Amino acid sequence: MFTTRPEILGTFGVVTSTHWLASAAGMAMLERGGNAFDACVASAFVLQVVEPHLVGPAGEVPVVFHSARTGLEVLCGQGTAPKAATLERYRREGLDLIPGNGLLATVIPGSFSAWMLLLRDHGSMRLRDVLEPAIYYAEQGHPLLPRVADTIAGLKDFFQAHWPGSAATYLPGGHAPQARKLFRNPVLARTWSRVLDEAERASSDRERQIARACDAFYRGFVAEAIDRFVRQTEAMDESGTPHRGVLSGQDMAGWSASYEKALSCDYHGYTVAKAGAWSQGPVFLQTLALLKGMDLGRLGPCSAEFVHRVTEAMKLAFADREVYYGDPAFV
Repeated sequence: MFTTRPEILGTFGVVTSTHWLASAAGMAMLERGGNAFDACVASAFVLQVVEPHLVGPAGEVPVVFHSARTGLEVLCGQGTAPKAATLERYRREGLDLIPGNGLLATVIPGSFSAWMLLLRDHGSMRLRDVLEPAIYYAEQGHPLLPRVADTIAGLKDFFQAHWPGSAATYLPGGHAPQARKLFRNPVLARTWSRVLDEAERASSDRERQIARACDAFYRGFVAEAIDRFVRQTEAMDESGTPHRGVLSGQDMAGWSASYEKALSCDYHGYTVAKAGAWSQGPVFLQTLALLKGMDLGRLGPCSAEFVHRVTEAMKLAFADREVYYGDPAFV
């Protein structure tokens, strides 16, 4: 049977991701005696280095996982909106829509807390074990993917004119980096190294080191740097006007990732599990519920009727999301 990816066979284990270096880092954790959660965390941090157009150290992450010990769970690594991100604030800025980039779009960075929580509660390895591969590739360099090089090249003029911090990192020497050439991110390497150093100086205990790493990020030098940058910077965004941000160190200090029950839908013998209304998950499940009574099996997956039915079901689900979905903590 034709597949677009190689078929992987084995008896020991497998790690897969969107980049071979991240997959290799995760596999190394398994080979050194770690478990699937250790592998996942190590892979995730490497992706922050090698795929910066998709993944970032201040991003967010939804995690749907199954543990033999705790069962099916969701880990919410989606940070909430800052306290100052109010309708009144944005309207005073002359906006009726939050820009899709820039400082007004920022929420509390969620992924670091989520990965630390997953490592602490379900992993077995130390912080150094899972961070070292990412630090290595950020410090020593990695062959830049053509897609990343093209993305940076397309933003070169914008970075130089409006986002000098991004230009300093992604345009070394004022030039767009070349595809398949070694690319380094020494600032990120130093950041993760300092987080690790502070964690190890605080304690020799694995869980206490992870807790100290979270303190360094959300209440320590990382949060302080973010707070200072947001207060002192006006950055251009897609509205065409530069704006000062709303995120603060106080916002970061009061937030952490959390576990929740997975939402699920039974669909023709399969149980599909998703995250809550802070993700696209409920829309996907509602789409399946709408399609459940239709005999899609008799239709070819590329047929007009198949595409039409799936598309219309998705449109209905997204329309319901706009009207009925809200944050269950408030609605």
